[in-house]
Amino acid sequence: MRKAAAAGLATALSVVIAGCGSGGSGSDKSTVTLWMYPVIADQAKHKAFWDKVEKDFEAKNPAIDVKIDQQPWDGRQEKVTTALASKKGFDLVVLGPDQIPQYAQQGTLEAVDDVVAADKASYLPSSLTALSVGGKLYGVPIYQTITAPIYNKKLFAEAGVTKVPETLAELKEAAPKLAAKKVAVLDYPGKPEVTLNQSFYPILWANGGSVFAPDGKSVTVNNQVGIDSLQFLLDLKAVGGLPENAASKTSDIEGGTMAAGKTAMYHAATALQADQLGAAIGADNVGIGLPLQGVKRVAFGIPGGLVLAKHSEVKEAARKFAGYVASPEVAGPLAKESGFFSARTDVTIPGQTATSKEFAKSLEFAFPGDAHPKARQVMAMVAAHVQAALIGKEDAKTAMDAAAKEANELLASGG
Repeated sequence: MRKAAAAGLATALSVVIAGCGSGGSGSDKSTVTLWMYPVIADQAKHKAFWDKVEKDFEAKNPAIDVKIDQQPWDGRQEKVTTALASKKGFDLVVLGPDQIPQYAQQGTLEAVDDVVAADKASYLPSSLTALSVGGKLYGVPIYQTITAPIYNKKLFAEAGVTKVPETLAELKEAAPKLAAKKVAVLDYPGKPEVTLNQSFYPILWANGGSVFAPDGKSVTVNNQVGIDSLQFLLDLKAVGGLPENAASKTSDIEGGTMAAGKTAMYHAATALQADQLGAAIGADNVGIGLPLQGVKRVAFGIPGGLVLAKHSEVKEAARKFAGYVASPEVAGPLAKESGFFSARTDVTIPGQTATSKEFAKSLEFAFPGDAHPKARQVMAMVAAHVQAALIGKEDAKTAMDAAAKEANELLASGG
C-alpha cells in the first residue's frame, strides 16, 4: 500500500510540475512578459492599444499568456540593467540602438534574426542595421522615428529669401538677411540636456563626420570635419543667425522662439513639433524640408526594437509575440496612434496626416546616431564643450580637442 501511495503521489507531483508554465501560474501556458514604454503619449490610448494587442494575440495563440507591463521612461536604463543582471523582470523589452550595444557586449541579449528572416526585405534597411551588433540583430523593429527641418515660410519671404535653404551653405548665406529683420535663421537648442542627435550631431553627420572612429576605440570629433562643424555654428552666431540664448535653449516649440516668430528654422524637428509650430503661427506658414545637405543628407531617426532577454525561459513564445507586434497588423495602427512611423515599407498608416507624409520623405536618410556602449557618456562631454564654445569660453578647436581628450580618456579607462 505504501509503495502504491508513494507512486501515486509521485505521479501527481509530476503532473503538477509538468503543468507549470514560466510564470508559475499552474497552467500549461507559457507566460511572456513585455516591458512596454509610453510610445503613445496619451495614457488612455496607450493602455487601450496594448490591451487590444494582448487580447488579439492570445486569441490566436491560446497556449501563450502575454503580460504587458507598462513602464515609465524615467529610470529605464537602470531598471533594464538591473533586470538583465538579476535575470528576471521581463522576457521582452523595448530598447533603442544606443542602448543595445552595451547589453549585447555583456551577453545578456538573445539574437533575433530568425524573427524577421521571412520578411527581412520589407524592413527599412537602416532599422535593421541600427538594431544590429557584430552582424547579429538584437531588436525586432516595431516603429521608426524620423526628424526633418521645419521652417516659417513667412519669415523667409519677409527677409527676401525666395528659396528656403536646403543645404548648410544656403542656410549660412540666408542668415544675414534674416538677422536684418531681427530673426535668427536657425533655432539651435544648445542646452546640454538636449540630445546632440537633434542639435550638433546632424550638422557633423551632414558634413561627413562621425563621433567615433570605425574601431570604436577613440572619438573623432576633433578632426577637421568636427572643428568645421562647430565653427559653422559659431559663424552663424557671429552674424545673428542663432538665438541669443542658444547656449541654454531647449528644443521646445511651444513657448519658444520659433512659436514667437524670432527664429526661422529648426533643422532636426519631429512631426509633433511641426504640428505645435502650426498651432502657434498657422499651419499654412509651416514648411517641412528634407535634411539639410552638407556633403550628404542625414536625418536622425531611430527604430524601437523588441529585445529578447538571454535569461528568458520562454524564448520560442517570446519570439512569436515579437513577430506579431512587428507585423503589418500591429505596426500600422501603432504608427497611427504613436505619431511615429513604421519600420516596414509594406505598411500603410491609417489616416496618415499631411505632416506625417512630408516627414516620411526623410526616412530614406534615417541614421540612428553613432552606436557605441559609451555613446551617452561621450555625448555629455561633447555637449558641454559645444556649449562652452557658444558662450564664447572656447573656440571651435579648443572645444573639440577638450571634448576628445575627455572622451578618449573615458574609452581608454573602460569606465
